[in-house]
Amino acid sequence: MTSTTDLPTADPTDLGLCPDRTRRLISVLRAEVDRGYLPGAVVLLARHGRIALHEAVGQLNPAHDPAMARDAIFRIYSMTKPVVSVAVMMLVEQGRLLLTDPVEKYLPAFAGQQVATEQNGSVELRPAEQAATVQDLLRHTAGLTYEFLGTAHVQQQYAQANIGSRERSNAAFCQALAALPLFHQPGTRWAYSRATDVLGRLIEVLTGQTLGQHLQTAIFAPLGMHDTAFSVPPAKHARIAEPFAHDPDGGIPMRVLDPRKDAALEAGGGGLMSTSSDYARFLQFMLNRGELNGTRLLGTHTVEYMTADHLGSIPSDDPLLPPGHGFGLGFAVRTHAGVSAMPGSVGTYHWGGIAGTTFFVDPAEDFFGILMTQAPNQRDPIRNLFRNLAYATLVD
Repeated sequence: MTSTTDLPTADPTDLGLCPDRTRRLISVLRAEVDRGYLPGAVVLLARHGRIALHEAVGQLNPAHDPAMARDAIFRIYSMTKPVVSVAVMMLVEQGRLLLTDPVEKYLPAFAGQQVATEQNGSVELRPAEQAATVQDLLRHTAGLTYEFLGTAHVQQQYAQANIGSRERSNAAFCQALAALPLFHQPGTRWAYSRATDVLGRLIEVLTGQTLGQHLQTAIFAPLGMHDTAFSVPPAKHARIAEPFAHDPDGGIPMRVLDPRKDAALEAGGGGLMSTSSDYARFLQFMLNRGELNGTRLLGTHTVEYMTADHLGSIPSDDPLLPPGHGFGLGFAVRTHAGVSAMPGSVGTYHWGGIAGTTFFVDPAEDFFGILMTQAPNQRDPIRNLFRNLAYATLVD
């Protein structure tokens, strides 16, 4: 069953949002555009199943000066991870794998991995004490890392292997990654990583489809996400949002992937393009606990399970995981009402993409928000600003 109905809209007042405060959110973002800090943005707030705010500010492409539009297409990078995580859990529900399954059961190259331990300037390789599982991949405890998050020995090896190359297929990517040592022992520490890229290949092995084909048939078509894919077709090129050519804070050239070209790598951890409307449909599906407009892709318990904390006592000292948060299966999950510098209820889950996009879902308030922008170096302050302004709109 394919859904074609857009999410309905409503006056903010009818949804418990203050109209003056929603206007202030837009005014503040517009001021960031006016001072040259943001090229442009699209913001969407929804509550009780209806959209209260959906507006665009600034420029779609600063080099050519068109106005930003609500149907702009953005590189969402790591906002790909929740989508791929849902696809994995759909396969779990179908009985095609278990979260306790070792990764090597489906991807034999990951058998017999070694862990690099650095001490006093030397590196020692030790056998992994336990095999990473599918759950480890989903919650980023599989012992993997990202090459751009530090300069440790393993991260340097990732960089030397050009592990992020889009010229490798998903299969070749996993072969190259599996040949490198692990960053830490599986199951012992949270470390943000290329784990969801591995899940993308796992999906291919289980389904016999490319990752893009499977996401299209299993998620995008059923949910009516018609502008979400790993590349943008020529007919839609004029809708692609672009960053400034140079970072407004320091003049460094801004590097983002080119969505106009098909890449060999369909990165499950960061390769999708999407729109605010498409991603709103995905988040409403999550907030509805696995269903949208009569189309059910996940059971209610599965969604609640995914958005619960799966770390427990597993430590993390990574600033990417905020204080007062754990991590579920594809999302950061709020575990304390306070502690974090961002507002939100216990149970709120969120994530973002490295080029500026972000979202949050608050089941307690039946509320979610999306900010789409292509401003890589401005993402952290703008995300915090957006979250504060979004929660300030709630008045009931």
